[in-house]
Amino acid sequence: MREIDYSHYFWQDDKIRLRAIEPEDWESFYIGLYETPARLLLECAMELPPTISGAKRFTEENADFTSTNGRIMFTIETLHGESIGGINLNSIDERNGTFSIGIVIDKEHRGKGHGTRAMEILLKYAFLERRLHKFNDCVLEGNEGSSRMMQKLGCVQEGVRRQVVYINGKYMDFILYGLTKDEFIQKQNEKLNI
Repeated sequence: MREIDYSHYFWQDDKIRLRAIEPEDWESFYIGLYETPARLLLECAMELPPTISGAKRFTEENADFTSTNGRIMFTIETLHGESIGGINLNSIDERNGTFSIGIVIDKEHRGKGHGTRAMEILLKYAFLERRLHKFNDCVLEGNEGSSRMMQKLGCVQEGVRRQVVYINGKYMDFILYGLTKDEFIQKQNEKLNI
């Protein structure tokens, strides 16, 4: 195969790239299932022990954007091709222009800005290509990394849904965040000093 010129590729920045999930991604997904604290923050529930067949089934069902669950699923990778996490566009309401995004970064790659970068790429797609208007998301209380990322992206804390998730014997809150297309564009222009 010829070498690909990524210099003007929409789905990347100068550090990371979004690509379709491939069946070969099963192992990375499987290993990530063993990090219970991160999975609790993502799924808001204690999952059953992972299985290799389940990880393979997940990647096969979501490979090449063939998912039928209403989510557009991506693998996040470095520009050198190392898989570092996953991100998806979900809860898309075309009529009202709202959507959400789910993201997980592998443990050894957290705190380096990769999640924020991946979010910016997907927000750009949702707002500027899909013509969606409002990003809505919630962060489980105590998930400081996700809260910081939402703030870096320019999201506004819109409220708290009190005691809606039951984990490890206690009820926990959801912190609600939102970002409009205009707020996103303003934040992007500020980064470029426009």
